[in-house]
Amino acid sequence: MKNSGLIYAFLGGAVVGALTAILFAPEKGSDLRKRIKEILKRRGIDFTDDDVEELVDQISAQVE
Repeated sequence: MKNSGLIYAFLGGAVVGALTAILFAPEKGSDLRKRIKEILKRRGIDFTDDDVEELVDQISAQVE
């Protein structure tokens, strides 16, 4: 059970790294937001354009 904290830390880092890579990829902002919305929709999460915009802003603020 001691290794579970290490596993969670690794998974959390992987998620943050993936989101950072997506946000800083050389792609138009509108295309990126559309792609994020499609990924979330495939996972069963339905976001409006405003929700995606807010999500991107929050992630960008945490990365900076």
